[in-house]
Amino acid sequence: MTNNDREAEQIEVTPSSGNVFADLGFDEPELELAKARLALAISQAIEERHLTQVEAGELTGLDQPRVSAIMRGRLGGFSIERLFRTLNALGRDVDIAVRTSQDARQARLTVRVESMTA
Repeated sequence: MTNNDREAEQIEVTPSSGNVFADLGFDEPELELAKARLALAISQAIEERHLTQVEAGELTGLDQPRVSAIMRGRLGGFSIERLFRTLNALGRDVDIAVRTSQDARQARLTVRVESMTA
């Protein structure tokens, strides 16, 4: 048995909850995951339209550094509402659905991103 084999045997693996923000202990992990999915949709819209960050900023009312922040996943200064408006400005619809939860303590915030071709 090599040193690498012994080291591999000692690694403890913890299964993910399905939300990396929850796994890392964020205060509002579902909100953080929703914002990340919205940022991904914004980045995809910008790339699909072959826009520069400056052009995307002109369409969305954001300056280039703020567009760059979204595209890099640096979302601390963005509200979920601002991300919704940014998607709308890029020609993407945002649908909000309210459903009844079986357990109010387990109610969730979910963002589903659909491609333009769907």
